[in-house]
Amino acid sequence: QIPKDPRQRWLRELTALSQQLQQVHPNVLAKILKERTVYQNEEIVVIDKPYGLPVHGGPGIKNCIADVLPILAKMLENMKADPLHLCHRLDKETTGVMVLARSKEAAEKIRLLFKTRQVEKIYWAVVLGDPDPVEGVVEIPIVEKEVQSHQSHYKMTLAPNYRLCPEDGKVVKIRRNRNAEGAVTRYRRLAAASACSLLELQPITGVKHQIRVHLAYGLGCPILGDHKYSHWSKLAPQKLPELTLRRLKLEQSKARHLPLHLHAHRLCLPLGQPLDFVCKPPLFFQKTLRKLELDIPKD
Repeated sequence: QIPKDPRQRWLRELTALSQQLQQVHPNVLAKILKERTVYQNEEIVVIDKPYGLPVHGGPGIKNCIADVLPILAKMLENMKADPLHLCHRLDKETTGVMVLARSKEAAEKIRLLFKTRQVEKIYWAVVLGDPDPVEGVVEIPIVEKEVQSHQSHYKMTLAPNYRLCPEDGKVVKIRRNRNAEGAVTRYRRLAAASACSLLELQPITGVKHQIRVHLAYGLGCPILGDHKYSHWSKLAPQKLPELTLRRLKLEQSKARHLPLHLHAHRLCLPLGQPLDFVCKPPLFFQKTLRKLELDIPKD
């Protein structure tokens, strides 16, 4: 039953996004990933990762990329092919360029390139608000903390090395949190409209949830659909500006269905010669850009 009202249809699409891939047979999932292969050679396979698909399994997860790597390898090559290997990870909700290796040696080589920051990664994100300044670098360490609220949960958060002195407002250096990891994200605004912006992001380091935390808590511009990092103390759907809701044709009560708008747009891998991969944002992301009148920059 497809709803006639376009508002209802859009909402139905958004609601289905996360569940779709959890309900298919592993062979079907491998076939979907095969169709989303953007490049392959004797060392690597590059896929355009779909929304809502975790890289690793866990409680309540029926399907993940790691589980179908043996089937995918056979589909791409032949029945004797060894399973593919993971080289890096993307969050379940993040879409876009993802590199898999055909052998253990290739995987180790590529993991080392990621670790030593030789891989250039460019993300796109739709965020609430407008960063000030419109381009710059966020360099604030990140740490995992338990949030004490009616539902206790863990989140990544900022662990700055400086704070403002309450007496005179001066900036003072504070002792480094031993558990914090250094994190650096370069950002620039590509477009702004409807109380939102489209940002291009380059994470220089690779800390868990780094882009989401730096945007929400460092710049005060949480990613559209990031219900986890839009508040600190509560687990609640993101509160959206009136204008954004109007343009998206959504009510605030339905905001929880909005998916995370974070896309791994481009990746440059120095394997012999530099290999450059680009994936277009998924359909829901493109629709959101159109609804919000955020113009996609022409590459």
